[in-house]
Amino acid sequence: MSKDVKKHLLEHSAAKVKLLGEYIARFLNIISNDRYTENIHVYDLFCGEGQYEDGGLGSPLVIMNAVKDIHFKNVAKKDTFPKINCQFNDIETAKVDSTSAAIAANNLYYSSFGDIEYSSEDYLELIPKLTEKLSELKNEKAFVFIDPYGYKHIRMQNIIDLMSNNKTEVLLWLPTQFMYRFESNGTPTALKDFIEELVPYQDWTESTNVWTFVDTLKNEFQNAIGDEYFVDNFTIEKDANTVFCLYFFTSHIKGFEKMLESKWKIDDDHGKGWSYQGNQGDLFAAMNMNPLEEKLMEFLNEPRTNGEIFEFTLRCGYLSKHSKEILSNLQKQGNIKAILEDTSDARKNAFYLNYKCYKEEYSKITVSKTI
Repeated sequence: MSKDVKKHLLEHSAAKVKLLGEYIARFLNIISNDRYTENIHVYDLFCGEGQYEDGGLGSPLVIMNAVKDIHFKNVAKKDTFPKINCQFNDIETAKVDSTSAAIAANNLYYSSFGDIEYSSEDYLELIPKLTEKLSELKNEKAFVFIDPYGYKHIRMQNIIDLMSNNKTEVLLWLPTQFMYRFESNGTPTALKDFIEELVPYQDWTESTNVWTFVDTLKNEFQNAIGDEYFVDNFTIEKDANTVFCLYFFTSHIKGFEKMLESKWKIDDDHGKGWSYQGNQGDLFAAMNMNPLEEKLMEFLNEPRTNGEIFEFTLRCGYLSKHSKEILSNLQKQGNIKAILEDTSDARKNAFYLNYKCYKEEYSKITVSKTI
């Protein structure tokens, strides 16, 4: 039995860093090619040992593999590109030393990449220093990975402060299963404090299962940080009774889209999470997920522009291709019409649901119901 638990632990940890790896590769590629950013900063605040006993890569090595890959791609195709500076921190010095040794042993760092820093600071002491540093960024971008040992010291205000410059994205890991168990079973002070930072505790709606807890937490995160930011989550089922969750925070819809692409690459059926069973249908049957078509039809109760539909689709956790397919079917059935700005009909299947059109309001159309 213990062997199976160990196996599942390694598998769920691998799923966590897989999402991290998928996203950090996209993040570095976009930022290093935006012709604006001069420096990229990546922080892993609870880095751990760097490499698992079975040889699996922890977050520091996943990050450095992505840094190495994008660096040499940039070297091959252009003369100037941003430096990528990394800091790996853990309160346990032995783990930081292990991370440093693993990065060196795998030849994952060269000085030409940028600076690399190893530190052994308490999160509570490090976070205000990091917040101040990030507030001073100019033509720079940052990504912060927070994978804590529990959640006692994690506060939403920390996330808000880190992102206040609109130049930082945050990926936060939470033990949501344990938080859910305590929600209705003698709520400890740590969880009560965590909830009350988001909403008065008496106004918190008790969850019916861990999935509703995950969604409620996401919604409260969104309410706390405001509509100018984007919040999403990715669930990981360690075993039949344990579900953890990654929460992603960004002020940029492009970064949000790339995180969704990363999620859908891992879970191409739902774009929601990973299960140790490899059976996403069973995993999400209890989540009572509303299909995008139902949500989109309700959204179209009033005319919407392509930019509004693009943002709505992403906030629902789906990609543009999903809405395009739905809209094409609705158009074919005569249930919607798409009109250009000059009031002429848009050509069939032309909905302009992409970041470029969203940003530049290019070829803007209005979609409305005909029924």
